[in-house]
Amino acid sequence: MPARTRGLIVGVLLAAGAGSRFGGGKLVARLADGRGVAETACAHLLPAVDRVVAVIPAQPGALEDALRAAGAEVVRCDTAAPGMGVSIACGVSASADAAGWLVALGDMPLIPSSQHRLVADALRAGADIVAPVCQGRRGHPVGFAARFGDELRALEGDEGARAVLARHRGALLELAVDDDAGWQDIDTPSDLAAVNRRLGRP
Repeated sequence: MPARTRGLIVGVLLAAGAGSRFGGGKLVARLADGRGVAETACAHLLPAVDRVVAVIPAQPGALEDALRAAGAEVVRCDTAAPGMGVSIACGVSASADAAGWLVALGDMPLIPSSQHRLVADALRAGADIVAPVCQGRRGHPVGFAARFGDELRALEGDEGARAVLARHRGALLELAVDDDAGWQDIDTPSDLAAVNRRLGRP
């Protein structure tokens, strides 16, 4: 059995995207319950990890205020525009002492705390890379042990951590989940409407 991991598990919340398909401002767009998209994603991530580092664009604004109020530490990523890989690198670099990271997306507000906790607990139990899977489809968040820190800090472009996953397929632990509804991301106003329907509201 793998040795249990000691140390902090950090949630890296990616919230630096421009949201151009939404028309801008998607991460502070309001859900039907009045909370912002990224704020809600952060609130669901926080109970599962020891701290949350939210990666945001360089310009301060309402998103930073909302995430700080939700309990996240905020890192402004000057080079976030080139893609998700750079954002992951920023978040991991800002929490270099972590025993592992949960990489979560700020535009997926429906992922429940229980799913984040499932991945975090697997890291604490000694897993190297962890992801939830539903009916053969891999989802979010994805967990990485500390030994992958150098590779995560070196990420570039918009491919996220796919290159790390491809190099270490044998290290991936897939955890079956019953529901992938939380993996609905918000890229457009119609996506926001779909999420609100899932919340049972117009």
